[in-house]
Amino acid sequence: MDSQFTTEIANNLFTINNLWMMFATALVFIMHLGFATLEAGLTQSKNTINILFKNSIIPAIGLVTYAIIGFNLMYPADCILGGLIGFSGFGIGTDAAGVTNSYNIGYTYWTDFLFQGMFAATAATIVSGAVAERIRLSSFIIFSTFFVGIIYPITGMWKWGGGFLNNLGFYDFAGSTLVHSVGGWGALTGVIFLGPRIGKYMKGKIYPIPGHNIPLAVIGVFLLWLGWFGFNGGSVLSADPGLVSLVLVTTSLAASAGAIGAMATSWSFFKKPDLTMTLNGILAGLVGITAGADLMTPFSSIIIGLIAGVIVVFAVIIFDRIKIDDPVGAISVHLVCGIFGTLAVGIWGEKAGLEQLFYQAIGVLTIGAFVVSSTSLMWFIIKKTVGIRVSQEEEYSGLDIGEHAMEAYPYFEKVS
Repeated sequence: MDSQFTTEIANNLFTINNLWMMFATALVFIMHLGFATLEAGLTQSKNTINILFKNSIIPAIGLVTYAIIGFNLMYPADCILGGLIGFSGFGIGTDAAGVTNSYNIGYTYWTDFLFQGMFAATAATIVSGAVAERIRLSSFIIFSTFFVGIIYPITGMWKWGGGFLNNLGFYDFAGSTLVHSVGGWGALTGVIFLGPRIGKYMKGKIYPIPGHNIPLAVIGVFLLWLGWFGFNGGSVLSADPGLVSLVLVTTSLAASAGAIGAMATSWSFFKKPDLTMTLNGILAGLVGITAGADLMTPFSSIIIGLIAGVIVVFAVIIFDRIKIDDPVGAISVHLVCGIFGTLAVGIWGEKAGLEQLFYQAIGVLTIGAFVVSSTSLMWFIIKKTVGIRVSQEEEYSGLDIGEHAMEAYPYFEKVS
């Protein structure tokens, strides 16, 4: 009777944990809608269909490539070459372990794959916003396929798959570096190879190209904040009530502090409160806390979010001044604040200390070097073969017409 009772409790706990992980997966999935609306809102109306198309196809490409190769590249049975690489075969399994706790005491094989697959697709979505309004759709799809299927899983394996960074002591709870800065590095190299949008920088001056729908951008940010409850909360990998609750608290406090930090900084710098900066401040706080959301106190999470909110404003300004044209601020949010959030693990929280800070820096530098070199090679090959940028005529008329022969707002009066 006691053994049967214990088994029943274990089975119930397994079901609860798995249910939470599936719910968290759904929340991460919603983030793709958030990215789509945010990017569409912060870009010109003539490119709306193109933005929405990219953000619709990325999850599809991401899941398929992750099923074929990415999942087993990121979570191999064994790592070789000192934890640099590993691969356990093409395709995902179909055995009975996929639906029982013989695979994992917390959740099923299928739930694990789907949760991790949603993370993988997120990394490519970050690139989409930075290269918006001038990249060829076909070139972006080629890049995203290899980025999600190979580059992201390799870097993820280095920590989450038991690779050399995990053995070193590098810590990244939910992906400030492994998701966000990986996407940010890919975005940065893409922007460099593409060059700025026509009319953005002329005669030594910066000419703002405002987004066409700020309400849509606000909706996108709040969808992303909602999705982050699954992004960070699901990274607990169980329904542990104490740890999940702490993670949701630190996540929300960092986002809130990020908004306040960005608001105060932009208000002081521009003499007016900038809504788009404040929106990016929310995202900066979320990215900043992601590496150590399970380690931080509520007060530490406020400090991290506040600093991230300040950093993102100056990052946007600096990138603009060096002619790195990022229409949505993705590089500032995901790369710069991803690096800061990763280093913050060694400054605040349970793992604070010079030794941990050193491990964090090694992780940032190693992953940065690999992603910059590999994505630069990809962009170079694509540029020299199929090309990466639309024609000037297409850019002037809009990618909706040039790439899709459609308009997002066909009955709106056109203003020259």
